[in-house]
Amino acid sequence: MPLARTAKNSGVPRPSGGRPGNAPPDSPGTPGRGPGRARRTAHAALLLATLTTLTATASPAPAAPSPTDRTAPLEGVWRTDGYGTLVTIEGRRLRTYETTAVSCLPGSVLGTRTGAPGPHGRSVFTVPDGAPLTVTPAGAGRARMSSPDAVGHRTLHRVGTLPGRCRRPAARDPRAVFGVYWQTFAENYPFFRAKKIDWAAVRDRYRPRITATTSDDELFAVLREMIEPLHDAHTRVVAGPDQWFAGKRPGTVLPTPGFTARIDKAIAANLGPGVTRRSWAQGKIAYAGLPDRVGYLRVTQFARYTQDGSFASDAAELDRALDAVFTRARTQGPGALRGLIVDLRLNGGGYDPLGLRIASRLTDRPYLAYAKRARNDPHDPGKFTTPEPVRVRPHRGPVFTGPVAVLTGRLTISAGETFTQSLMGRSPAPVRIGENTQGVFSDILERALPGTWQLGLPNEEFLTAGGRTFDGPGIPPAIRTPVFADDDLDALRDPALTRARALLSGRATATG
Repeated sequence: MPLARTAKNSGVPRPSGGRPGNAPPDSPGTPGRGPGRARRTAHAALLLATLTTLTATASPAPAAPSPTDRTAPLEGVWRTDGYGTLVTIEGRRLRTYETTAVSCLPGSVLGTRTGAPGPHGRSVFTVPDGAPLTVTPAGAGRARMSSPDAVGHRTLHRVGTLPGRCRRPAARDPRAVFGVYWQTFAENYPFFRAKKIDWAAVRDRYRPRITATTSDDELFAVLREMIEPLHDAHTRVVAGPDQWFAGKRPGTVLPTPGFTARIDKAIAANLGPGVTRRSWAQGKIAYAGLPDRVGYLRVTQFARYTQDGSFASDAAELDRALDAVFTRARTQGPGALRGLIVDLRLNGGGYDPLGLRIASRLTDRPYLAYAKRARNDPHDPGKFTTPEPVRVRPHRGPVFTGPVAVLTGRLTISAGETFTQSLMGRSPAPVRIGENTQGVFSDILERALPGTWQLGLPNEEFLTAGGRTFDGPGIPPAIRTPVFADDDLDALRDPALTRARALLSGRATATG
């Protein structure tokens, strides 16, 4: 949600002020997770916020609610639980500050309250180029902040005053950039241990290379080298529109227009002659009815469905598509679908709530999609906020409850992965076919560096009911098949799609 526009995707930097995510506006696989989760070019990078709590020396102590709380309960300064963000509310204005133990920089969010506070002090703030923020008092010295383009909420704790460093211009020389960059990862990145990276040793190795006269090119090279071994598609450093780096899992081949065209040709050949695909959302959602009453639903991202680009417009366009796909004729009665294939193999991410919207069409009972938590101790990467359950709730209308096969691969990224995870608690559970997903689930915590540089990193985990995360290796398939291998594409073969069709039409079993 918009506390330093999170992005849920990987790769290409978003032009300054751009809408969701971090890729040029018309790139085919570049969803946004908006100011909340602009989870971004599918053909230029992997298809497709805010720091941890202040340290003891940097955090003002929580203050007891003042008498003004009764009349203006949100006025004042707030600190997020996790995300390292300060939020100030003065009259109708909301703004954010991005903090570490060594820095406090103005955030990217400036909100304006619409109308008077509602019941219990609830206030809605419009955010330029973003979904609105809702802030609601939640007891003495506490509030909750949420946005429709992100799942869950952020807890706010009242603090005394804005620290003095937030009012002073930040040093902008290369040493300051390096310091804030390293500290931001140190306080927020949850996976150093899993990646076997000693972040303090990384600082000790690279810090001597940075001086007051280090050039931008030299500094960029150092910052890139520092995070490249993480192999994390939700990490990036941006020095400008033509100078950026985003990580990726080893072995990931970035799709090009030519590669994508070969994929489309192979899929079409395996859907069969005479099969017509209907599409919505500027081609990002497609459906085809196959023989044997099997449906094929392909989703290549969870954002940028409309020219408007807003989350509200994207959600409306998705609903329009889902209404056309999940009709009563396809979901009920003797002519209903026998099974549904959901193809996410070329999905670059986007808004998590859009994935939940699709999941709601595939169940007639509520269930846990996942639980979300954020790292919230600058000194201990093993400490997190209390996990917040996120549930799938059935759509009020036709839903499909039959067998589902989900096709995944390493280009199933971010919101594509959280959607895959949201289906794991469904009954009957879908059969996953293909390869492991990319292994990045968190919103991207987008942060400014001194000057005009930016960075992005994950700071959250998405947990299963058993407390497991799939960060790093990704969600594995139940049936492993090659995904978009060169020899298969040359021969117009699609083993994953072929296996799914056979399974759902009764010509094969999950183990046969």
